Amino acid sequence: MKLILIVLASISFFSATSQDVTELVRRNGFKDIKLGNPVDSVRGAIFEKDFIEMKEFEAKQYEVKNPVYEKIGDADVKGVVLKVYKGLIYEIIVTTPKDPRIMKGLEKSYGKATYNLRTETYNWHVPKQISLIYKGENKREVTLTYRSYPMIKLMYDDKKKKIDEIAEDF
Repeated sequence: MKLILIVLASISFFSATSQDVTELVRRNGFKDIKLGNPVDSVRGAIFEKDFIEMKEFEAKQYEVKNPVYEKIGDADVKGVVLKVYKGLIYEIIVTTPKDPRIMKGLEKSYGKATYNLRTETYNWHVPKQISLIYKGENKREVTLTYRSYPMIKLMYDDKKKKIDEIAEDF
């Protein structure tokens, strides 16, 4: 009997403290910037540079200049950067001054984060769909990184296709 009560108490504790990442999946990005959408759909996206992501994939970086993205509630936003592969957004990086209200708002929306001691980040993660990483870059600044797993999978699938094309050419 005691064992059953302990198991039930453990289950209720873990379910009460678990992540509610369904909201993260539903929102799929920051405000109206959605992962997987064309970069052209974002008002104020300005091309910054071409770069190689993960030393393998040709990508583009855009900075977003639009008053709509300058605040999260009352908290300021320093900048919004988009990483784009084949015209589609696969990563959104939001930089803010360090403000405890940001983390409280994230936890209210998505549940308690998982802390990663190695990277010193807080994470919300939905396997094969989306992740959100909260990282204190320094004592004054925080970055929120939204990442789309289907888009990253597309990048690797495209790489595999290129390798298959080369293999067929022998």
